[in-house]
Amino acid sequence: MPAPLAVVALFLSLLLPVAAVIALVVLVTSGRPVLYRGERVGRHGHFFAMLKFRTLKRDAESRLGPFLGEELVRLTDAEYTRIGRWLKASQLDEIPQLVNVLKGEMSLVGPRPLPLRDYRLLEDWHRARYAVLPGMTGLWQISGRSGLGFDDLVRLDFTYLENWSIWLDVTIIARTIPAVVMRRGAY
Repeated sequence: MPAPLAVVALFLSLLLPVAAVIALVVLVTSGRPVLYRGERVGRHGHFFAMLKFRTLKRDAESRLGPFLGEELVRLTDAEYTRIGRWLKASQLDEIPQLVNVLKGEMSLVGPRPLPLRDYRLLEDWHRARYAVLPGMTGLWQISGRSGLGFDDLVRLDFTYLENWSIWLDVTIIARTIPAVVMRRGAY
């Protein structure tokens, strides 16, 4: 197993007890399904099911419709499950994405995969962000998260692509932990 996959497998094994508790809490408080499978676009335009612990009520996506930006955030606010808002803000809902990394659909660091409704709004020049695997974390997460606009997100993705190095990835991972703990930019 290559070293990066060994690191992901180690993270997954260390987080397995936490994931099991979260899965049980989601099941008891919100019912099934425990996992949300969001269709995302990955490297070179390939579609995949990005895994997360479910944070919204069942069928919330159908009620949220085509809204974007502040309107989507306002409508989403009413759709969170009892523990969903906390899972989302703490980013613990993203632990299952380690499975996506093991499957080669995502990376630990890279541009975040967008929901299909956002992907369809991209201009052609934006699509260069799909030359690499999407990541669990990236410059967006350590630079303000939900406090940033879409243009900022795209600019940060291109900054990442143009300046990529292993040290940049290590720095992003190291800065993600305090950003999540301090809940900077979380909603």
